[in-house]
Amino acid sequence: MNLSDILGQAGGIESMAKELGVSPAIAQQGAEALLPAILGGFQKQAQGGGEGLGGLIAGLGGGGLLDAVLGSQPTPVGQGNDILGQIFGSKDVSRTVAGHAAGQTGIDAGLLKKMLPLLAMLVAGAMAKQGGAKGGGGVVGGGLGDLIGGGGGSGALGSLGKLIDRNGDGNPLDDILGMAGKLKG
Repeated sequence: MNLSDILGQAGGIESMAKELGVSPAIAQQGAEALLPAILGGFQKQAQGGGEGLGGLIAGLGGGGLLDAVLGSQPTPVGQGNDILGQIFGSKDVSRTVAGHAAGQTGIDAGLLKKMLPLLAMLVAGAMAKQGGAKGGGGVVGGGLGDLIGGGGGSGALGSLGKLIDRNGDGNPLDDILGMAGKLKG
């Protein structure tokens, strides 16, 4: 699974665009700017031990998260906000992520804040479905490094992941959290 698979899975970008009232091109651009932070948060969860990422995603709806975004009814974003709370830890980090993406893309930060929970649900649901198709491990269990691009930079994020990972430790989330801390002070 790569970046375009996640974003295009069964019309994920189109569903987000329709729900947010924007063009698919704007939804794609916003998603590409937000995805590194979301994947970094998932990576941190996967490294956390315990139930880890698989338990988190299963507990919040598993593959049903993807179905909720793709469905014809308005998406219940509460589950997406729960995911963001788990992977980022605070709303301040979500605001920082949206603000950073707005600076990169020129897209309104308010729109990007609305996109964050939808994108988190889309990615988590896609990972759950992909993991189920691979016998339970899949992307949720062990393949997240391939998706994120880890040290090799050949995954979904490639050079974008390296750009966000300012300290070169392979995880852009700590850099984003550091930016959030600087904004609070």
